[in-house]
Amino acid sequence: MAQPSASLSSFPLLRFDASARTAAVGGAYTAAADGGVNAMFYNPAIPSPVTSRMPSVSYLNHLTDINAGTLAYSHTVSGIETTLNGGLRFVHWGTIQRRNEVGERTGTFSAGDVALTLGAARAMGPRMRYGANVHLLHAQLESAQATAVAADLGVLYRVPAHRLALGASLRHLGFSIDEFAKKDPTLPLDLQLGVSKRLAHLPLLLSLTAYDLNEIGTGVEGGSTLDHVLGHLTFGSELRLGEALRLRLGYNHRRSRDTAIADRFGLSGLGGGFGLVVGGIAVDYAYNSWSELGGLHQFTVRADLSAL
Repeated sequence: MAQPSASLSSFPLLRFDASARTAAVGGAYTAAADGGVNAMFYNPAIPSPVTSRMPSVSYLNHLTDINAGTLAYSHTVSGIETTLNGGLRFVHWGTIQRRNEVGERTGTFSAGDVALTLGAARAMGPRMRYGANVHLLHAQLESAQATAVAADLGVLYRVPAHRLALGASLRHLGFSIDEFAKKDPTLPLDLQLGVSKRLAHLPLLLSLTAYDLNEIGTGVEGGSTLDHVLGHLTFGSELRLGEALRLRLGYNHRRSRDTAIADRFGLSGLGGGFGLVVGGIAVDYAYNSWSELGGLHQFTVRADLSAL
């Protein structure tokens, strides 16, 4: 509740960036037609034979001693012309002090979330793909625990002649199986629309995602009309320098306003990073500024098994 413009929900790991590449472009990934296997967490229609047999491992060093990670893999079954996807995400919230009713320390405890994802995507004609994910979610806080099931639905439409892709996804639609207390967990439902465009005469990919469109009435606390609009948009770009190097930059306006320090210049809301591709191995790095709170470092290693 300390962040009025943020969406209050259970299982916040669903809001974490799934990889260094997605973090570096600000999460503007709903229409990333060549986004790799981790795009399944943003739009389940994106995985395709291009992402098949390309495992990915990611690690996120969050603020304080919070740590998170992602494992993802996809495989295209030619007999049914379907790409099957699997992923595992986890977050450990660090060590928390336990206190009694009068505030005396009585030890420590820990908390963590985990999400297992299975999905499938297939083509509908030469330009369109559609897909769906199912998530099994589990959270533990000391001895209390909560479990939920959720689903994602997505479509992707490509216009190759214009190097353009359009995407739409409805994420985290689900229900609880077990709850912490009497109140059921609230999933971060998210309706997204995205567009990406690769320029014809410059090796630059531009992407834009509109998110939380199911909560269009919310915006940046105390902000202007422009702030409310930008609070539902995230922007990303990726510049290819040869075959081996990628430079990335992203911006999230809502995060910028939520973490900015008044009357100070800061880089909050900005993200950036790079990717190196050598043979069948790719290494990605991302840094996201949270102003005076610190910064988030994320690393991803991807492998193309067909090239090894």
